Amino acid sequence: MLKSVIISGLPAIGKTTVSKGLAKEFNLKYLSGGDVLKELGAEQGFKTERDDFWDTSFGMKFLNMRKTNPEFDKKVDEKLKKLFLEGGKIITSYTLPWLVEDGIKIWLSGSQENSAKRMTVRDGISFENALEIVKKRYEENKMIYKKLYGFDFGDDLTVFDIIINTDNLGADEVLSVASSLVKERYGPKTTTKS
Repeated sequence: MLKSVIISGLPAIGKTTVSKGLAKEFNLKYLSGGDVLKELGAEQGFKTERDDFWDTSFGMKFLNMRKTNPEFDKKVDEKLKKLFLEGGKIITSYTLPWLVEDGIKIWLSGSQENSAKRMTVRDGISFENALEIVKKRYEENKMIYKKLYGFDFGDDLTVFDIIINTDNLGADEVLSVASSLVKERYGPKTTTKS
């Protein structure tokens, strides 16, 4: 069975699109660290059903709650570490690349402006609002992870096998680069899905 693959990167950089594409191509199970965190948010009474939850005022409120209570992030990361070790997964996560050994770790980089443009298309909001959300989510998460684990999210990229700058690439091109790395490491496809 393939070891797990982790996709990380800035908010709204295309992690979900690339992860779902790799999951389909290599017959891996897709998991989102954000979705696991949203489950914990729902337990706290937040309405987390929307795909763009993190970009809403409720998502921002939950982000502020996480700053004062690191248990949310710790629970998510413990769950993701266990799932990662099972193998056969593609996981989107801000923190996991720094918390586990082995597997394939891919960082998607790009400008906050391009992330904001993606968000305007995805969520139907203004560019100004999208850019403000992208910047806030990045800075707040960076602060949470530095306090919680001691690593510099977005700055210390030494744990990654490859860094893909998405600014001048379409989603298919980013997926192609990521796919090439997985093929190089593990061969073309697997037939087992867990």
